[in-house]
Amino acid sequence: MTVQLVLPRAIVDRMKNMLARAADREIGGILMARQITPGQFEIVDFSVDELTGERAHFVRDHVFHNTFLDAFFERTGYDYENYNYIGEWHSHPRLPIFPSLTDLESMEDLVNGERRIPFAVLLVVRSDTFREFLAVATFHQCGMPPQTARIKYEP
Repeated sequence: MTVQLVLPRAIVDRMKNMLARAADREIGGILMARQITPGQFEIVDFSVDELTGERAHFVRDHVFHNTFLDAFFERTGYDYENYNYIGEWHSHPRLPIFPSLTDLESMEDLVNGERRIPFAVLLVVRSDTFREFLAVATFHQCGMPPQTARIKYEP
């Protein structure tokens, strides 16, 4: 299955603002999406942990993001069929935006580990200047090798 992430302008702009504030520290969080068609997901919200990132390392704070998840599901009326977790995101400031081996292993543990999440997306982004926004997404599915996900930007 080919997976496509739709990134609306408002989401990209919000990420760029957060990335500018973080400067040279990695930041990230979780991605929430709405399924448009099978395999096509629009990112509708994301969490961002601006405190725990370092120059070349980010591990999200589960307590912070669980609070975000609770608020998101309450805001969307617990409509899990239309709005749900799609994956993780983080930045690679001034570094290649390709997922590191650690990034890929973390995602594989997520879908093949004890939680047995059927699939998840990893979005790695960079915005070293206000005009720049680079992104790469990988799709991870239980029992399958990771594959590149397409990204579609919307106005």
